Amino acid sequence: MKVLIVGSGAREHALAWRLRQSPGLTALWVASGNGGTAQIATNLNVAPDDVEAIPKYAKGLGIDLVVVGPEQPLAAGLVDRLDAVGIPAFGPTQAAAQIESSKGFALELMREAGVPCPEFNSFQDETLALSFLEKHSEPTVIKADGLAAGKGVFMCRTSEEAASAVRACMSQRVFGGAGDTVVIEEFLEGPEVSVFAFSDGERLSPPVAACDYKRLGDGDEGPNTGGMGSFAPPDFWNEELAGEITRTILEPVIHALAQRGTPYRGVLYAGIMLTNQGPKVLEFNCRFGDPESQVILPQLVGDPLDIMAACIEGKLADTPVEWSDRNYAGVVLVSAGYPEKYETGFEITGLDADERNTNIFQAATRIESGRVVTSGGRVLTVVGSGESLAEARDAAYHRVQTIGFEGASYRGDIADVEARTRLWLPDPAAPTG
Repeated sequence: MKVLIVGSGAREHALAWRLRQSPGLTALWVASGNGGTAQIATNLNVAPDDVEAIPKYAKGLGIDLVVVGPEQPLAAGLVDRLDAVGIPAFGPTQAAAQIESSKGFALELMREAGVPCPEFNSFQDETLALSFLEKHSEPTVIKADGLAAGKGVFMCRTSEEAASAVRACMSQRVFGGAGDTVVIEEFLEGPEVSVFAFSDGERLSPPVAACDYKRLGDGDEGPNTGGMGSFAPPDFWNEELAGEITRTILEPVIHALAQRGTPYRGVLYAGIMLTNQGPKVLEFNCRFGDPESQVILPQLVGDPLDIMAACIEGKLADTPVEWSDRNYAGVVLVSAGYPEKYETGFEITGLDADERNTNIFQAATRIESGRVVTSGGRVLTVVGSGESLAEARDAAYHRVQTIGFEGASYRGDIADVEARTRLWLPDPAAPTG
């Protein structure tokens, strides 16, 4: 098969790395890729969100399968456009991708399907949203309804914080049109987990789980980012929890979308909080996560091309999907100043170091005069593996020490389960009752 991957991040580098292991792969392109994908595939000079150009490139190259990585082209209908010209694509249609592109759509779908989720209200008028907050003093979560690169979520402990978040979305338009509608949700507490499962529109594969780190600094301090690291599998993940989440969350949503005439084909990503009342959905995404992909794709057993084809063709029941129980930890290295202003163009050293049980998945990189240099904020993910999570964490951080570029920074507590558990414990100073 000739395959085209759409995207330019570490997720797409991980996808390219994993697809390279498929015996059915004959040629691989990435649009637009990065310095890492350039070493294992052919990069195309076309933007991942150019939904007009990508089908033309795919047609001209005789592509047999397009694998769409990011959410933006899915939300813009790239899969629909590819289908119209007869090119199979792994990923949901524009209608099904609304499960990520509109928070309100996802919450209404969950309400319809009886899926446990936070109480919520949607507003398109800032005055009405602020008036609602004046009458609700408890902690809330404010979300920009549309796509905001993983940054349109505000955890607000006070009504003042919530009002400021609403204004940032609606009148200050920090997220552009994504904040024209805001969703005000009930504030939930507990361990978070990202759960992924393949779907062919009717059936689901066994799920796999990872935990990610969204804030910039150790101890979950600092601004929200696109993700600073992840690990898999979580120590609390077991068959019982996987079965409960499949039965109460994943299957009802897949069935509800099918009943609407918009079957979901691809990988479904549920962000879930394990509350005292059981698992509740924080959000759905319509693709592999980043940075979670970097630690779950190495767990995938079998041929990914066979699995993706089965999702497209409705044959997932005949295609086994298994996940290994090996442990993986991924540490994201970012540019100085990220997620605000930062400089680029710095050479990255140490990428070729021979370190066992590690992988490096590049994101914001490019090749310049034979050197790999930085080209954005989240530069790369260093992944370590081991029989235990501690071994995986040690391998990742040992490899991190071999890599350098000017201003590089990273969290030091990725896959530190004891530190993460402390974050889940209730604040002893918080009011009760």
